[in-house]
Amino acid sequence: MTRINLSRRSVLLAGAGAAAALRAPAVLGQAKAKSKYAGTTIRGAGFSMPFPQYLKNYFPEFEAATGIKVEFDIQAFPVYNQRMDLELSTGGSAYDVAVLTFIYQDRWIGAGWVSPLDEFIKDPNATPPDWDPGDFVAQTSMRDAKGQTCGFGIEAGAVLFWAARADLLDKAGLELPATFDDIVKVCEAVNGKDGVAAWVQDNIHHWNWPPYLMGFGGTVFKDPPENLTPTLDTPQAIEAAQFYADLLRKYAPPAVLSYTQDQALEAQLKGRGNLRSSSATWALPLAKSPDSTVKHTVRYGVFPTGPKGWFPGNAMTGICIPAGSRQKGAAWEFIKWALSKEMLSRIVKDHGYPSVCRRSVIQSEPFKQAMTLNGQDVAALYLKTLERAGEAGYMRYRTAAVFPQVGDKINRAIEAIATQQMSASTAMKQAQLQAIQAVRLGGYKVDL
Repeated sequence: MTRINLSRRSVLLAGAGAAAALRAPAVLGQAKAKSKYAGTTIRGAGFSMPFPQYLKNYFPEFEAATGIKVEFDIQAFPVYNQRMDLELSTGGSAYDVAVLTFIYQDRWIGAGWVSPLDEFIKDPNATPPDWDPGDFVAQTSMRDAKGQTCGFGIEAGAVLFWAARADLLDKAGLELPATFDDIVKVCEAVNGKDGVAAWVQDNIHHWNWPPYLMGFGGTVFKDPPENLTPTLDTPQAIEAAQFYADLLRKYAPPAVLSYTQDQALEAQLKGRGNLRSSSATWALPLAKSPDSTVKHTVRYGVFPTGPKGWFPGNAMTGICIPAGSRQKGAAWEFIKWALSKEMLSRIVKDHGYPSVCRRSVIQSEPFKQAMTLNGQDVAALYLKTLERAGEAGYMRYRTAAVFPQVGDKINRAIEAIATQQMSASTAMKQAQLQAIQAVRLGGYKVDL
């Protein structure tokens, strides 16, 4: 467990923008008077990600204005999830604020391990109307079965589609792909040109593949979160797996199946890989990083449409108050401050933060400036994706408590198909059987 050092410089996401000098201590979005919770110490925790790293720079201002002291622990992603899952499941009171990990939201919210925030949101004495909770985009996964809000988004992993070497598309007389058929057409035309692989991707297939699966009309589960019966062996799933594996096998660098997200980014920064679909976070460095060789050739677009529709991915990570917290009022003061329009706007201006979840900030001029990349309005693409993925509900598969286990089966199946160790049909049927077992071990019924 690592305690945040408030004097340490913020760790910047590669290419997301250089941090500007901090302003004089004037806390935005807070009353001038000390909070009634002055003298309270709250503890928070999260995993290593840009938002808390940026926010920590302003903690002294919050403490000076409210009298509430903040201690915030940052841990590695798997360590945090394991520890917080145990903490929440036992009703512990060690933390008052916690990052609400996307893949654990159904488990943590569904079990009642985090506190509904409606009592604060609807109380004018606790939350002024201009804080505007309705301003947050894509909040579906933050609500419980009763429709109560249990968290607010701090980072949106909206999936976009881009070409690092769009100049090669121009030479071939082609546009950025708008459909799945276009992806293949472009890959066929530009693969190997100027020594550049047409496709590049990281090895987190359980994140990258489902948007293609749904585009072919398939699903991961029958009807999540109520019915978690896996549906990985349907004709649609088999077709989608073959399509995606072919992109990796035919058009990507030879070692692509071992690529981490950083390695996939590096391939594009160096101009060795062209097309990619992933979270917008991984698209920005191509235009902003000083190490990028493709600043003037990168082109951005929305995720392409499949034969059965448009299903761009989105992973909304949030912040919440654990049910066992003994300082809920002070915790809400912190969340209200951290996610105020003023503070989020400030983080955008000072750090170029690209993953804001408030509509008004996304549509603001500073955000548009930060997200205008190689002359393109990526902010508009980002908002369009959030609106589609956030409210359509099709991302509920990923908040299922057993998805990490099922996702592991998906990874193995895609690798087996891409290496031609198994046919798509065989690999997906095997993944289906393994996923059924994982779901049952998780305590869920399978409808077969």
